[in-house]
Amino acid sequence: MEKAKISASQLFILMVLFELGSALLVPLAIRAKQDAWLAILLGMLGSFVLFLVYHKLYTYYPNLLPTEYMQKILGKVMGTVLAFVYILYFMYDASRVLRDFGEMLLTFAYPDTPLFIANALLMLVIIYTIRKGIEVIARSGELLFIFMYVLAVAGFILIVSSGLIDFKNLQPVLKEGILPTVKVAASETLYFPFTEAIVFTMILPYLNNSKKAKVTMLCATGLSGINLVITMLINISVIGVNLTARSQFPLLSTVASIQVADFLERLDVFFMLAMVIGIFFKVTILFYAATIGTANLFKIKSPSKLAYPLGIVILFLSITIASNFQEHLHEGLYIAKFILHIPLFIIIPPILLFIAFLQKRKDHGGKHV
Repeated sequence: MEKAKISASQLFILMVLFELGSALLVPLAIRAKQDAWLAILLGMLGSFVLFLVYHKLYTYYPNLLPTEYMQKILGKVMGTVLAFVYILYFMYDASRVLRDFGEMLLTFAYPDTPLFIANALLMLVIIYTIRKGIEVIARSGELLFIFMYVLAVAGFILIVSSGLIDFKNLQPVLKEGILPTVKVAASETLYFPFTEAIVFTMILPYLNNSKKAKVTMLCATGLSGINLVITMLINISVIGVNLTARSQFPLLSTVASIQVADFLERLDVFFMLAMVIGIFFKVTILFYAATIGTANLFKIKSPSKLAYPLGIVILFLSITIASNFQEHLHEGLYIAKFILHIPLFIIIPPILLFIAFLQKRKDHGGKHV
């Protein structure tokens, strides 16, 4: 673990950028049709409960990485195996987001460019950033966060002034009742993008004020959730449910339809800039967590030495993970959910917390912790 500290505001910014990341790119929760925004909201509220579990584990071991306290809770062998599984997951997730970036770039601007080249260019920048450490990542976040929000506000104003919004596309609300929307929230939005932020348990030990961790995590998730709700409301009200569902990148379709006073149009490049920023930080944080976790697990003193080999693994994984974009989306929505998301986000953390609670209670001679 490197000797570095970040502030609560920097953690907040990194979490918001992470959760927006690739979630702005895809038709999030569109299986709920015009109630997609409500499914996102419910997924966000559900994630709050799990964040409290992750935070409680952090309060038991504030100076330890999860790769360390898993060994304390489960024992050396089982703890090491579980820690390694989480590291593999962080690398797998980083490769998925990198694939999203490559597919977006090729679809939007460079159809004749090999996917490997597009992904490799971003990966080189990320490897350089990882080698600089968490403090540089956090300071970069502060700068680009402001830029991203300026683009977002400008885009919102232009969409409204273009007269594109038709609120009839959002009706009827809850046509088939609340149950289908709850199902989408429980099977999709709870995991992507909200509880993916379990990766920040690897960042929390770097926080300079541990008392601010809980409020920071919940506020960051709340802000990113509201942003995603607004994005889906705009997508559906501008291009409709059917086009949002069919579009690979609905926000790109929405931004492309902006036309103000017959001269302000083709603003897709602003969308691209915002997406590149979000995806850059999502891949960087997942990659950084995998790097420090691997260094900690295998007692490597300099985590930065792992940046190149692990970066190459993530790069090649992003290419081989699926043969086409549709297969890539299907794998993320259905296969990864049952094999990875439910066990790693929902089942294992509460079990770890329960065992840690019993251990702490025993250590305190039967007193409540």
